[in-house]
Amino acid sequence: MATTRTAHTVWEGDLLKGSGEVTFDSSGIGTQPVSWPSRAEQANGKTSPEELIAAAHSSCFSMALSHGLAGAGTPPTRLETKADVTFQPGEGITGIHLSVRGEVPGLDADGFAAAAENAKKNCPVSQALTGTTITLTAELA
Repeated sequence: MATTRTAHTVWEGDLLKGSGEVTFDSSGIGTQPVSWPSRAEQANGKTSPEELIAAAHSSCFSMALSHGLAGAGTPPTRLETKADVTFQPGEGITGIHLSVRGEVPGLDADGFAAAAENAKKNCPVSQALTGTTITLTAELA
């Protein structure tokens, strides 16, 4: 069964001086402020589209990697994934770097790296972001 998740943003003012709020409708986890300075300069307690993409990508990748490892008979004890989404004003998103550190009993570093590459290639968020260069660092704890 397909699912649809929803968020909405209310923006007031122009790009440089305006600001908005993004609301997570499906989960009900709240509303977060967004602004151009939080996107192109310092976050200062506000989020950005790139941070939201980083959250989506790190969680999707972790789920895909966990599923792949379990399917191969080596379920992880723990995965810690970080996604760095780089935004260059005037150019857009110029790259995403995933870093994962895993505790996977019975798996060597090469096997973990191969499973991580597979998850990077096949997680739905990676597939949605195919126009962006995605790099990966994977290591066992």
